[in-house]
Amino acid sequence: MKARVILKGLALMLSLTLLGYLFNASDLGSSVNEAWIDARVRGHGVNGALLFLLMGGLFTAIGLPRQIIAFLGGYAFSVGLGTLLGALAALLGCMLSFAYARFFGQGLLRARLGERAGRFDRFIHDHPFPMTVLIRLLPVGSNLLTNLAAGISSIRSVHFFSGTLLGYLPQALVFALVGSGVHIAPMLKIALAIGLFVISGALGAYLYHRFRHGQSLDPQIDAALDETEPSPHEPTTKS
Repeated sequence: MKARVILKGLALMLSLTLLGYLFNASDLGSSVNEAWIDARVRGHGVNGALLFLLMGGLFTAIGLPRQIIAFLGGYAFSVGLGTLLGALAALLGCMLSFAYARFFGQGLLRARLGERAGRFDRFIHDHPFPMTVLIRLLPVGSNLLTNLAAGISSIRSVHFFSGTLLGYLPQALVFALVGSGVHIAPMLKIALAIGLFVISGALGAYLYHRFRHGQSLDPQIDAALDETEPSPHEPTTKS
């Protein structure tokens, strides 16, 4: 897995950590907090959790990174509950964009994403559930485009949704931990989150190379995860 893939994930993680600091330390962050998280979610029991799920689902359905929702889940709830609700909110967003593609966007999306959907079909054809888990573990790729491509593919929704939820959990845990107020040293919390992120990403990259069996989910993903693959402009040498 290329260093720049890890660095992009760490940059997102550190930026969210800074956002959490601003929430607590600045007037602007405090007003944002009180305007939504503190006023409508935190401490509001089931109603707050349902509102979080609804808003998180809607935002991820239109392309907001699911890691941000997990971060806010960790901020609003405990690490455990924030992880679960962050993953469920992202799953709801996945369901919404998947359903849109499957029932309303076939014509337009097939014209634009038909090739990607075909690659997705071939990639998951034999083992749809485990291959969906694998895709969600990858630290690269577009969550929204994957949802839309799956919607116009032949995959059964039960396989896609169950595999998606399981695959979402590791990164949801990482970013909920970053966003949480868990009472451990801040640097230790960040170091733990970084370690979990690297492990999760490395596992996804390993499984991708191990089980794709010559299929390609996306050329850009292949390039990002394969450090040894020569570029199209570089001559190959025979041993």
